[in-house]
Amino acid sequence: MCILTHDPKFDVPAVQGALATRVGYIGVMGSRTTHERRLERLAEAGVSSAAELNRLMSPIGLDLGARTPEETAISICAEIIANRTGRSASQLRGGSGPIHP
Repeated sequence: MCILTHDPKFDVPAVQGALATRVGYIGVMGSRTTHERRLERLAEAGVSSAAELNRLMSPIGLDLGARTPEETAISICAEIIANRTGRSASQLRGGSGPIHP
């Protein structure tokens, strides 16, 4: 499941709904700063389990240097495939600093 909103008021309900499923992948769009704020809002909404929050792939996608919407979609698909096959790949959520230098 990919949550691609850019509106904080939709993120928390969408993430809560995704976490209530057994879906194998939950990716959420946004910068590292946006994700930190999202985690704060999720905690306020009662979602604080490390096991649940670790299911979130955010920032979403692999670190391919994607710039366009099409490239971003490819990086997301690549992350989903890597997750499914158990392969290691450089995920954006594992980095630090700005996504786009």
